Amino acid sequence: MKKMIAIGGLVLLSLVLIPVLAVAEAGEAAPAAHGPGITLLWIAFILIAAKISGLVEKFGQPAVLGELLIGVAIGNVVLFGISIFEPIKTDSIVAFLAQLGVIILLFQIGLESNITKMRQVGLPAFMVAIVGVVVPFVLGTYVVGPYLLPGLSDNAYLFLGATLTATSVGITARVFKDLGKLQMREAQIVLGAAVIDDVLGLIILAVVSAIVTFGAASLGTISVITAKAVFFLVGAIVIGQVSAPHIGRFFSRISSGTGMKFTFAISFCLLLAYLAELIGLAPIVGAFAAGLVLDAVHFRHFRSPKVVEDVEEAIQGFEPKQKARILKAVEPHVHKHVEDLIEPVGHFLVPIFFVATGINVRLETLFDVKTLMLALGLTLVAFIGKVVAGYAAGKGVNKLLIGVGMIPRGEVGLIFASIGRSLGVVNDSIYSIIVIMVILSTLLTPPVLAWLLKRQDKDVIVLHSRATAL
Repeated sequence: MKKMIAIGGLVLLSLVLIPVLAVAEAGEAAPAAHGPGITLLWIAFILIAAKISGLVEKFGQPAVLGELLIGVAIGNVVLFGISIFEPIKTDSIVAFLAQLGVIILLFQIGLESNITKMRQVGLPAFMVAIVGVVVPFVLGTYVVGPYLLPGLSDNAYLFLGATLTATSVGITARVFKDLGKLQMREAQIVLGAAVIDDVLGLIILAVVSAIVTFGAASLGTISVITAKAVFFLVGAIVIGQVSAPHIGRFFSRISSGTGMKFTFAISFCLLLAYLAELIGLAPIVGAFAAGLVLDAVHFRHFRSPKVVEDVEEAIQGFEPKQKARILKAVEPHVHKHVEDLIEPVGHFLVPIFFVATGINVRLETLFDVKTLMLALGLTLVAFIGKVVAGYAAGKGVNKLLIGVGMIPRGEVGLIFASIGRSLGVVNDSIYSIIVIMVILSTLLTPPVLAWLLKRQDKDVIVLHSRATAL
């Protein structure tokens, strides 16, 4: 049955692919056709391909793995002489929608997370982040670099170590979300640690860049970078919690409908994402903070008057006490949760991010045996450095699950490597090795994480059965 589903999916993809190829070929023949129209076609194709790739869920894998793999397939058909999809890689609109997609994803994750629970895992998350940054940095700078890549400059080794500290929370968060595990303690630790990791990674990147550029990094420079990052995170959460109710009340007075509720939520997300980038943090940190701050109580002034009117009209002949009970029962359904309002936006934008990430993976880097072997060595160290971090989470949690959740480097690792390349300390060979490491850490983590989560569920069921039998 599963084979028939897979074959059906391939046939459906082919039916979609054929007209796309035909139109794209026509676009190549007529340069004037390369405008917004062709970009709309690419977006439609990416969305359809992403949904078809959801067939991996039939095999027990998270949807994000299928989106990454379909992206890799689309981006590398050029190796077979098909260059139709190459324009997607340089399409600025697709790139923008992809970045907006990961911002929306982290906003959704923040909305579904609970700030009280995040506080409860504050110390374990901090310890995981510290170990997850220090161990990979030391291994990359003083072990992997000198032994696997001898003869390079100290600055090159510093950048290699800095690249290994990165964590791409979007991929891990999506796996937890797909499998309905966002509320578990391990997921909260990973999310908290990933945010702290991003701040620490920013500091390390800034310090290493200063050393390469100026020969040294002053204590003042390091202090300013650290203070900005900490001030933003603490300020966003504290000031956001204080101001959000007042901002929500103001907007609700203008209009208490669903449209204004959506506008308030999405604007709050984009504003904090902008402020995060303004001080040098990744926009996703701001988006996550926005989701963490917003709570149902901030939307209590928003309601659907039409629904209330319809209910009140229907119960006109009821006793006052009955009316009160009915209105109280209906009240939760009058409000459409902000998570529900944001979800359709996520369905549109989030798959674009993961498919685009896969599209930009270059498989030809795997063809050089020496480069591949060095990359496998670097990948092994990248896995070890983050898995070790999981054991800093303390007692009562699945340490391996946390460590694996911290493994993906994703676009964050590529950003670090690109900065090193622009500064002239990371050559093409090292960059290719880092790209392979990023590919493997990105593609291997979702199935491993899904397997660990399912194994944990089975263990819980077995223990429950034994306890019941006793």
